[in-house]
Amino acid sequence: MKRAIVIPSRLSSTRLHQKPLALLRDKPLIRWVVEGCISTGERIILATDSEEIADAVEDLEVEVVMTPSDLPSGTDRVAYVVKNMENIELVINYQGDEPFVYREDILSLFDALESGEKVVTLAREDKDSYKRESDVKVVLDRQGYALYFSRSPIPFYRKNTDVPVLKHVGIYAFQRETLRKFVELEPTPLEITE
Repeated sequence: MKRAIVIPSRLSSTRLHQKPLALLRDKPLIRWVVEGCISTGERIILATDSEEIADAVEDLEVEVVMTPSDLPSGTDRVAYVVKNMENIELVINYQGDEPFVYREDILSLFDALESGEKVVTLAREDKDSYKRESDVKVVLDRQGYALYFSRSPIPFYRKNTDVPVLKHVGIYAFQRETLRKFVELEPTPLEITE
């Protein structure tokens, strides 16, 4: 199956102005992300609406696709890029602000898609993230499927329990057709609220 990692990145972040270009040890954040993704050996595409972001990685082995600025989310930006790329069947949406790329995570996501899953993501145990609004938490069902994502403390603990606090890792993987259908859905009131 043909696969790719698409990194959506835009300048108009609401929480940190020009986040992709923020320097981390003398290098723009987006450059750390792209270099990390390149190290996986997969096909890498940067989806951006900014020439400045594209310029920050111009010397790297990455395809750059310019996207409209009015796309509502990173997932919409990824879908825009792969919409007419018939040669991509499996796609990972790797957030442009996640500088620590682990090849084993990428491989596990692609493995899950190749085994028939339509959409997958990652989470890890992290008790410290429980009350941090900057961290997205996720609650899973008994089969390991996501029930709910929130920046609020979830689940609500009334007493000690062995249910772990799971911090969502902002990486999503889709079969191409599932991604196409996903971005066509209307956002629900709950999604808009969160």
